[in-house]
Amino acid sequence: MLRTPRTLPRVLGPSEVDAVLDALNTKRDRAMVMAMLLGGLRRCEVLGLRLGDLSPGERRLFISEGKGGHQRLIPISATFFTAVGEYLERERPAVEHDHLFVVLRGPRRGRPLSADGLDEILDGVRRRTGLPRLTCHQLRHTCLTRLREAGMALQAVQAQVGHRSIESTRISIHLANTWLMKQYLDATAAIDADRTDT
Repeated sequence: MLRTPRTLPRVLGPSEVDAVLDALNTKRDRAMVMAMLLGGLRRCEVLGLRLGDLSPGERRLFISEGKGGHQRLIPISATFFTAVGEYLERERPAVEHDHLFVVLRGPRRGRPLSADGLDEILDGVRRRTGLPRLTCHQLRHTCLTRLREAGMALQAVQAQVGHRSIESTRISIHLANTWLMKQYLDATAAIDADRTDT
């Protein structure tokens, strides 16, 4: 039997991230995308967020509905909380539950947003940006790759995104060739310096 290679989503470049953010129609949609781009949340984790899971003062999120029932507490950028604040202040209707992201219009207004609803939002973004393969998974992978490229330790990235295995984190990261080249040149320069010192 031949083993089929597993292909992972391509990571978005900075201009593509800008295009995605510009193509979003609501403050709610922006906050959800920010949760994936800045926090590395899975689709189910974004949809599972409740008001009590937010700690803006500490810039942290409690993920109560992680994959496999695992929970975690993660840091997330103030930019995410700004987006959430704008959504709560301007768009979220008064409801009798604490789900963070809700339907904004139509007969289901005020009900928790579903996976199909989030997929529909991304369908629109794909059409408006010309990014035909844009997915929640790609937004998440973009986050963890950028965190690693910015110097975050692999174990910290693993904890951030809720991987049970460090190998899953390694596989999920799509390091840019320029980042890899810099890491390699820095390492070889250190090796050469050690050689000349002896």
